[in-house]
Amino acid sequence: MTDTGVRQAPHGTSVPFRAGQDGYASFRIPAVVATHDGTLLAFCEGRVASAADHGDIDLVLRRSTDGGRTWGALQVVIANGRDLAGNPAPVVLASGRVLLVHVRNAATATEDAIRRGRVTAADGRRVWVTYSDDAGLTWAPGREITGQVKRPSWRWYATTPGHALLTREGRVVVPANHSLPPTGTDTGAEGKYDGGHCLLSDDDGATWRIGYVDDNTDGHLNVNETTVAQLPDGRLYFNARTDSPAPGTRADAHSADGGEHLVKPFRPQAGLVGPVVEGSLLHLGGPDVLLYAGPADPGSRALMTVRRSLDGGVTWHWAHTVDGLPAAYADLVRVDAATVGLLYETGDFSAYETITFRRIPVTALTGADT
Repeated sequence: MTDTGVRQAPHGTSVPFRAGQDGYASFRIPAVVATHDGTLLAFCEGRVASAADHGDIDLVLRRSTDGGRTWGALQVVIANGRDLAGNPAPVVLASGRVLLVHVRNAATATEDAIRRGRVTAADGRRVWVTYSDDAGLTWAPGREITGQVKRPSWRWYATTPGHALLTREGRVVVPANHSLPPTGTDTGAEGKYDGGHCLLSDDDGATWRIGYVDDNTDGHLNVNETTVAQLPDGRLYFNARTDSPAPGTRADAHSADGGEHLVKPFRPQAGLVGPVVEGSLLHLGGPDVLLYAGPADPGSRALMTVRRSLDGGVTWHWAHTVDGLPAAYADLVRVDAATVGLLYETGDFSAYETITFRRIPVTALTGADT
């Protein structure tokens, strides 16, 4: 592996991305997957000029062949000219191919302007996919799939963030969210116009369609950034960020048909205490343990914590606290039989100083050997 000075930090952590390095002012929105040969692919947004959510933003990658202890040189996977490429949603197929679903839009198109309908369709959020057949070394040209997965009326649109899911039946499931056009005198920027859905593919990403759609404009509960895991009984468990007045800041739902529909609409999940922020799910497979990673401080983005559920997401319990530092977005990955990896935003004084990788023993999360 190329020696780039990205060394292992104390306590089983390494820092693949640090703000101000490699020509980027900021790195945000982590996602991580493990390829069939054990290579870890850590994706994020490389924000050229600032930490803002709009502007000149690339999708970048670092690879690790030693379980996240060290990382290779930074690769630019998608450079959308001087415009934006973001919200990486990677998934590894049974063939070993790595799909990377993501969104693109004009650099000047802010979320507020998109939600208010002040951006043309050409400059607004559009959905693309690319792939790698060599564990992330090289990538195919991107292909747009907007027409298959975005309704014409939707304004804002975001995939995941974090990894997508390949079900045991071979279906690719990419959680996503969108916003609706407003009614009456509303502007469209109101949270009640947030909605959730997922992208589905049953042919390894060749064609796509929309699965469930969860819209509710009464303002009680509106889902936003969403993550998914498959349970041992085959059901899919979705967990979402919500800014709504409903209790807590998380909501969840189950699907019994691979994401085509929800058994019930999203409902508050008050057992996951934390700020309004993205989170990540991972089912361990061996033990029937579902993990959730996200900040646990109720009032601020801090105290990165992994919690576990032994009943398919109905109830949640503390499993592992990383530290008390500022922390924001995160993604979980199974590194090997004994280790779970956590790729997360953190820093001493701000959650956006680094994207750090932490190796956590499975026994520390389950309390028992696998």
